[in-house]
Amino acid sequence: MWEWVKNTFRHLDWKLEIVSKIHRKVFEALPKRWIVERTFGWLNLYRRLSKDYEYSTKSSETMIKVAMIHLMLKKLTK
Repeated sequence: MWEWVKNTFRHLDWKLEIVSKIHRKVFEALPKRWIVERTFGWLNLYRRLSKDYEYSTKSSETMIKVAMIHLMLKKLTK
């Protein structure tokens, strides 16, 4: 893995776990992977996030936060 990735994860106090792919004919969900894929699926429902329209990473990050706040509010009001 690249050194800058290791430094970034260490700086943010994140834990990186690489899960190898299991080659079986039966479906088996990999640990935590379904959470990430479900979240990306929710974010793709927002038109502005479906393509790379933003010029800066800060505005892109802000749009992701707005979308997640919207999703949380929808789930809380149900």
